[in-house]
Amino acid sequence: MRVNAEMGLIPIGTGVSISEYVAACVKVFREAGLEVQLHANGTDVEGEWDAVMAAVRRCHEVVHGLGAPRINTTLKLNTRTDRDQGLTETVRRVEQHLS
Repeated sequence: MRVNAEMGLIPIGTGVSISEYVAACVKVFREAGLEVQLHANGTDVEGEWDAVMAAVRRCHEVVHGLGAPRINTTLKLNTRTDRDQGLTETVRRVEQHLS
């Protein structure tokens, strides 16, 4: 099953900036062959359910490896069975209504 997920990862105990940790997760997602879109308050990722969940776990492993003693992650998951609708399609449809 394909899934679109929005992930917000917050390393705790590492200071104020999180860009290094977000970049590490984006690398994990890309290495897994997943579609990734960054935005100001999270990261959108698209792919097969098992691949996305494995990459989220890998993000935690990598971020802990970078020195974060604790991580708080939120996930929003979106699946469809009636048709394929990727990240870019979802945004494009909203943009159509705005034009």
